[in-house]
This record gives sequence, structure tokens and C-alpha cells, in this order.
Amino acid sequence: MPPLIHLIYASVATQEFGPEQLTYLLQQSREPNVRASLTGMLLYSDGNFFQVLEGEPAAVDKLYKKLEQDKRHAQLTLIIREPIVKRSFGGWSMGFSSVSPEELTKIDGLNDFFAGGSCFSQLDAGRAKKLLAAFSQGRWHAKLTGPVLETV
Repeated sequence: MPPLIHLIYASVATQEFGPEQLTYLLQQSREPNVRASLTGMLLYSDGNFFQVLEGEPAAVDKLYKKLEQDKRHAQLTLIIREPIVKRSFGGWSMGFSSVSPEELTKIDGLNDFFAGGSCFSQLDAGRAKKLLAAFSQGRWHAKLTGPVLETV
């Protein structure tokens, strides 16, 4: 089995993303990600993205470099890039669902990302939980100033 990594980043959207735009974004990503054997999780809240990408290092790094050039993202920030033993989101397809914070505890597969199979809301403090909690509480949200927003 080839080595795997996960890469976690956060970014600010340069345009509004409603359900239709998010669905379109995911539809565009589905086939290339399957071909590259990339899996992961994408969260979007109040104009901010938080994503976990999983796969072989070359494929993950190639996608991240593409995201760095994507005009839909600003202030792209690499949070973690490290080897993993197995995928946490290996069975996930590229889909979209609007989910409330309360519903996060019930998403099949999301809890597998956290230690001990516990649900997200019941975990003790840990790196993954801290990152996702910071995102959901808005601490990753950056404030853009000036004419950065644009439509693509």
C-alpha cells in the first residue's frame, strides 16, 4: 500500500457560496478527485472553508497547489500536513449537505476521524476536535478588507 498523508487547510471564500454553488463546486471536484484517489471532508461556514484532504502525497500536494491558485480562495492557510496510517474518509463521496452543529454528532463517518469512535461533541480536547471546534465557532474566520471579493 502506498504511503498516505492528510492535509488540513482553511481559507476565506472570495465569493458567496450558497447550496447551489457548493453543489456545483463538489460536482466539478468529484471526477478528478476519484481519478487521483483523493478523499476527505469539506466544511463551509460563513464564507470560510475548512478541508481535510487524504491520499498519496503527490496527489494531495498537487491539489493543494491548485487550490493556492484558485481565485475562489483567499488567505489559504496550511494547518497540518502529515503521514497517516489509513484514511478517515475513505468511503465518502463528493456530496453536499447543509448540517447544523447539533447534526454533526450524527454524521456517519465523521466520528471515525476522532479517537475512540466517540462522537465529536463527547471527545476530550484533542488536535482534530480543537481545529473543528475553532472552525465551527468562527475562530478560523478571517476578515477581508478592501476589494478582495470577486465573482468567478
